[in-house]
Amino acid sequence: MNQEEQWLLPDGVEEVLPERARAIEQLRRRALDLYQSWGYELVYPPLIEFLESLLNGAGRDLERDTFKITDQLSGRLMGVRADMTPQVARIDAHSLRRNAPTRLCYCSTALRARPTQVGGTRLPYQLGVELFGHAGGDSDLEVILLMGETLALAGANDKVVLDLGHVGIFRALVDACDLDAAAQARLEDIYLRKARTELTRFLDGQALPEAAARALAALPFLDGDTGVFAQARGLLADFPDATKALADLERLVSVLAERGLDVHLDLGELRGYHYHTGCVFAAYLPGDSEPLAKGGRYDHIGEVFGRARPATGFSADLKKLASLAPVPRAGAVLARGELADAGFAARVAELRARGERVVLALAGADNDPAELGCDRELVSAGDGWTLQSISS
Repeated sequence: MNQEEQWLLPDGVEEVLPERARAIEQLRRRALDLYQSWGYELVYPPLIEFLESLLNGAGRDLERDTFKITDQLSGRLMGVRADMTPQVARIDAHSLRRNAPTRLCYCSTALRARPTQVGGTRLPYQLGVELFGHAGGDSDLEVILLMGETLALAGANDKVVLDLGHVGIFRALVDACDLDAAAQARLEDIYLRKARTELTRFLDGQALPEAAARALAALPFLDGDTGVFAQARGLLADFPDATKALADLERLVSVLAERGLDVHLDLGELRGYHYHTGCVFAAYLPGDSEPLAKGGRYDHIGEVFGRARPATGFSADLKKLASLAPVPRAGAVLARGELADAGFAARVAELRARGERVVLALAGADNDPAELGCDRELVSAGDGWTLQSISS
């Protein structure tokens, strides 16, 4: 291995350099301030946990994505979190144990054994909110609107399309059929791939009620604008739970449309089917296959921690959000003086108190203003200190 190869990072692992780090941190602060203004409280789940706790309940779906290590103190297996949502659910159910709706937010690094797409990161900087203790559409609406405001902070609100579905529709149809676990898993896989020919062969090979078979055949391809609701109502008329889920979705879409959000419906969306229980949503940039932000309802996630509370929320990769807009050059002041000079030190402190970035020119160093990111300098002027521009 040559010296250059020694410093190669693993696939999907990247370092963040100063300008991008500044953009990420600025967006993080603005997002957390936004969440606080909506009543969301910040929590810091641990980076590592014992495996049986980390992968309990809904976290089991994350097992293949979780790095596992041995605790040198106890000899027990631990895991590095791949997703923070199950941890936050445990905090609500086990640590806080409130009766009122609880609003929590978080922002920290996760680690995934595999990237979600080829060439993607394995180190998402996960930003998100979770609302526990309310089962109605008002909490779904709140979370979706807050996701929209988060995208607006990143400058992407007018560029994204909101993809909206409801896993309760599919679940109601499956409940009306006598499918074993293997057949249901195969049907879910077909739905995820929207494989029309394969779906037809599968349904032809099952002895399903006619109405259920007809609805299951059409559901993955009921996508588009609100026009799909009329067709869906006819297909789902014999399934009360599916009809209720559809009505809940219609009410939500009507409010979002009033807010001017561009909504795309996908009634056969099963992303996170084992995890979600109701409305699911994702924000996409045109041409992207991976969502910019995603979320949905996941009731009863806290059951394994002793409290089955309804819940809804969303998450996003802050690094991806921060990359959407160009990073403005911040500029800085190069201060040429000595801190032993009280007048100079006072002027530097004054500038910093005003929010200026002030870089001291160190004696004997190559204080190149361009490399230091400085566009002005603090220079001696008679009995004081003044700012002047640095010509490029």
